[in-house]
Amino acid sequence: MIPLSPSLSPSLERFLADMEYPAMKDDLTREAARDGLPDEDLAALHALPDGGYDARCRLRDALLSLQHSSGLVAA
Repeated sequence: MIPLSPSLSPSLERFLADMEYPAMKDDLTREAARDGLPDEDLAALHALPDGGYDARCRLRDALLSLQHSSGLVAA
């Protein structure tokens, strides 16, 4: 069996694509809650280190790193 590469949920990917950058963690979590993202996506954003993200790719890398370190894989 081929291992799956880490990925984010489709809803979180869409949210990241629509977000304006730079963005602070507080901006991300507030907008995600306002947009009605699923609890799993909100939890992933809340688990990010405090601070700012200047581009989607940096935020995505941070989320994938958290996912990898916690052993979580999106369905």
